[in-house]
Amino acid sequence: MRITGYQTYLVPPRWLFLKIVTDEGISGWGEPVIEGRARTVKAAVDELMGYLLGKDPLKIEDHWNVMYRGGFYRGGPILMSAIAGIDQALWDIKGKFYNAPIYELMGGACRESIRVYSWIGGDRPADVARAAKKVVERGFTAVKMNATEELHYIDSYAKVEQVIERVAGVREEVGNEIGIGIDFHGRVHKPMAKLLAKELEPFHPMFIEEPVLPENNEALREITAITSIPIATGERMFSRWDFKTVLANGYCDIIQPDLSHAGGITECKKIAAMAEAYDVALAPHCPLGPIALSACLQVDATSHNAFIQEQSLGIHYNQGSDLLDYLVDQSVFDYKNGYVKIPTGAGLGIEINEEQVRKMAETGHDWKNPVWRHDDGSVAEW
Repeated sequence: MRITGYQTYLVPPRWLFLKIVTDEGISGWGEPVIEGRARTVKAAVDELMGYLLGKDPLKIEDHWNVMYRGGFYRGGPILMSAIAGIDQALWDIKGKFYNAPIYELMGGACRESIRVYSWIGGDRPADVARAAKKVVERGFTAVKMNATEELHYIDSYAKVEQVIERVAGVREEVGNEIGIGIDFHGRVHKPMAKLLAKELEPFHPMFIEEPVLPENNEALREITAITSIPIATGERMFSRWDFKTVLANGYCDIIQPDLSHAGGITECKKIAAMAEAYDVALAPHCPLGPIALSACLQVDATSHNAFIQEQSLGIHYNQGSDLLDYLVDQSVFDYKNGYVKIPTGAGLGIEINEEQVRKMAETGHDWKNPVWRHDDGSVAEW
């Protein structure tokens, strides 16, 4: 079997899909994208696919190493996202070739389903208590919300009180059994992150996510020293080498590699195993489309330390198209009692509605994250 071609599709709301085809009629799908840089990742995919044309798609480990090690300059969000989507598509082909779900080719599943959480509140969180109640009524047992709007290095205590008021409202509305993930989104600098971490403890959050930017991961040492809340990070870390230091130094409790950013299934399975050796949990980042989610679930199925999965259904970014719109069988991601079953079909376990993909690719997108500024005019972290 040989790779004979590929096609990329820029589809709303902010995704890039990749289809790789072979001379035996088997095709695979991947989702190589960085939110806000879809066209840049597409260019990287084009560069990498030049090597893969004519090759045997089943030699995934070798192809991964050539794509990564074959360039003198390596790593980073663009190249690793391009590799990730290609890797997903190659695994999809391999699973279809052997008529087995991907997890069977990685040793078999250690679980049948995994807990999922739902986003509430938007970029600038508002009405989170009411939103949390609606999500729980739909059967979810965990929610995630942005903690705050933009914060300066040192900011007013009034903003801290607003965060506490919102989280308290959610906890009061949904009770103590519901998990609450609080995403700092890298918007919070170390001084305010330490303050917020202590103030949030009475509400027993499920975790605090990305309390500081990953380039400031050394600050996690101070934050973990002053709070018992589990610390999660990793959505902006792109390889096992990026995760090595934070794991070795004990700076986090939950890692969140993104299967469309951190080298795909091949790399994230290795990252998950590294984390397990440090007694660290896995909760893959996935505010993206159905291909990315299915890739996550394949890794979740084989990772003992996976405990919850992000998914994008109804997320505030999904304007115009949503998670299920590109699937032939939308029931594959049915959420019941806060869990989703691991897809058991061949490859990724999903069937992409290619007609819908082609139709929406005619519309395309040019999604960019907003640029925020503080009152003094300086650029704020989004």
